[in-house]
Amino acid sequence: MKKLLVLFFSVMFVIGTDTFLISPLLPLLQEEFHVSTDISGWMVSSYALGYALFALIAGPLSDQWNRKKVMFWGMVAFSVSTFLCGTAQSFWVMNIFRFAAGISAAFVTPQIWASIPILLPKEKILKGMGIATAGLSISQMLGLPIGSYLASAHWSIPFFCIASISLLLSFFILYFFPDTIPTQINREPVSFLKQYTNLLNNSTSQLAFLGYFVFQLGNFAAFSLLGTWLADQYHFTISQIGTVMLFLGLGNTIGSLWGSAIVQRLGKNHAMSTGIFLLITLYIVLPYAPSGTYIKINLMVIFAICGILFPIMMGSLQTLSQTSRGTIAALANTLMYTGTTLGAVLAGFLYGKTHFFILISLFTSLCYLIFVCLFKASGILRSSVK
Repeated sequence: MKKLLVLFFSVMFVIGTDTFLISPLLPLLQEEFHVSTDISGWMVSSYALGYALFALIAGPLSDQWNRKKVMFWGMVAFSVSTFLCGTAQSFWVMNIFRFAAGISAAFVTPQIWASIPILLPKEKILKGMGIATAGLSISQMLGLPIGSYLASAHWSIPFFCIASISLLLSFFILYFFPDTIPTQINREPVSFLKQYTNLLNNSTSQLAFLGYFVFQLGNFAAFSLLGTWLADQYHFTISQIGTVMLFLGLGNTIGSLWGSAIVQRLGKNHAMSTGIFLLITLYIVLPYAPSGTYIKINLMVIFAICGILFPIMMGSLQTLSQTSRGTIAALANTLMYTGTTLGAVLAGFLYGKTHFFILISLFTSLCYLIFVCLFKASGILRSSVK
């Protein structure tokens, strides 16, 4: 079991690092490909768009195919497409390879979320979910800064490193991951449309998923342009941006690991309301940061709060159905990456036209406010739909 947990953590760490790698590299890539700020966000969006579109297919398939084979070939494709990103000679070629990397990742991560409840003992399931989630959090704390520092030598090096590690993990999947076929899962094949129709057949599900999408829209609108804003406003180098990302990841990891104690003390409703209020306040004052130290502290607190709120959201969504957990994870991932796509494009447009980060902060704050209203109106925080 320990080998599986290490494998789950490692896969999520590598994919998490690749997912957010472009943001701190945007200033370098803008210069490399000679593109303006208002369209540079597409290098973030193309990966997210590929993931968002194909997660809708990969999620339901994770309940009907041998997950080991899907995960292995998905990881191999992820390695190849990420390697090709490092060889891109133009802006649009980079977008094509990032799109392919997003498609590949969409066939990997749903297998992990769907496999944990099956491969681990019941009493270890929550631990397994936590370790997989920690892989994503720590990828921000360590993976992104390391990638930024490597990129200071050349922007392509992080892509080549991630590709090499991903290929190695592919063979670990082949060796350590057990075969998991539909007969073991006791699930009858069901059409994709039927699975999603059954899941979204009530107002609780509809409002909850809509709220989750709005949250991610605002979340990634701010995140995608952080590197560009820091370079423009404070003249941060790529290494300094990497250091900011280190504090960001540290905050997220702290929130993920110790947030449950805070939620138990406050309750889900109170923790959600308080967290959203603090996030809005911190984002509104962020553009007026007097120093780099303030920026690091502000972002660390912001992402610590997000680390506390994210498990509440995902845990609540998982209560919507006990028979479609893979579909729930797939839809949540699709909404997250759709939010990433639209958020990055909107942020790039707003900042490219005005160079006022406060507009992005206000947009993110509005999204957070709409999210908490929708999520609470759905009733998902106080009830479970079977």
